[in-house]
Amino acid sequence: MTQELLTYIAIFAVSLFALLQASDFFVDAADKIGSSFGIPPFIIGVTVVAFGTSLPELAASIAAVVEGSSDIVIGNVVGSNIANVGLVLGLVAVIGKEIKVRETIMHADIPLLVLSAFLLWFVVYDGKVAIFEAIFLLIALAIFLIHSLTSNDSDDEVERPKITWQTIAILLASAVVIKFGADYTVFGIVKLSGLMGIGSAVIAQSLVALGTSLPEVFVSIAAIKKGQTDMAVGNVLGSNIFNTYAVMAIPAFIGPLIIPPAVLQFSLPYMIALTIALAVMCISKTICRWEGYMLILFYVFFLVKLFT
Repeated sequence: MTQELLTYIAIFAVSLFALLQASDFFVDAADKIGSSFGIPPFIIGVTVVAFGTSLPELAASIAAVVEGSSDIVIGNVVGSNIANVGLVLGLVAVIGKEIKVRETIMHADIPLLVLSAFLLWFVVYDGKVAIFEAIFLLIALAIFLIHSLTSNDSDDEVERPKITWQTIAILLASAVVIKFGADYTVFGIVKLSGLMGIGSAVIAQSLVALGTSLPEVFVSIAAIKKGQTDMAVGNVLGSNIFNTYAVMAIPAFIGPLIIPPAVLQFSLPYMIALTIALAVMCISKTICRWEGYMLILFYVFFLVKLFT
């Protein structure tokens, strides 16, 4: 029993590490490609990088549906969104001491984020995700992308690196590793949940959500150290919106999604409440260090509540 448990823990850890590393390479390549077209840092953060750092969630969710463990999908989405706001933005605010929130973020991106959280509730409250609801989520994602790509008030000059065949090769190779890393991550989740007697949705909301949110942590902290707060904030906002729309919608086309009642009773309302709290914090157009500590505290409370 102990040896079997350690074996599956090792499989889970190695496959998740491979998934994260491949996602990191994918993000770097996608960032270079985006910059080569002269796309400003915030737009790259809210679209290219946000999508790239959401790849682990999407890959793991698709693999979960294929393996017949679709309850992992909603747990992964909700848990990752809570980790992004509570842990990632909290760390960014603490390390950066203060986050400046652009006017355009307050007028459009924050409202779109809050709307996406409520839309997710109305989609899954009946315990399932219909095909027409998945299509509706993808249309909402398209609207968000069009808005992000057509609205830009930045005057920053953007370096335009040349796209090389190595960059494209890294992009494709990392995508392959992401696929297999996701497959074995879900395999490890299913086996561990069975051996430990813990629901796979709980593991998805905690271990998997935390693990798949690590790219957002690293990318955002790196952006803060370079003084690119726009990319750090855009990464979190875009990643949450991608999670809500793409990660919930795309797996629904592969198979039916199971929505555990516990997620509807606690985790999803908690995600909505934390999203609203973030919107309130942004009214002053700054997120200060003490608010960062509060966000981290909210995330720790979520984990404790989840297991107790």
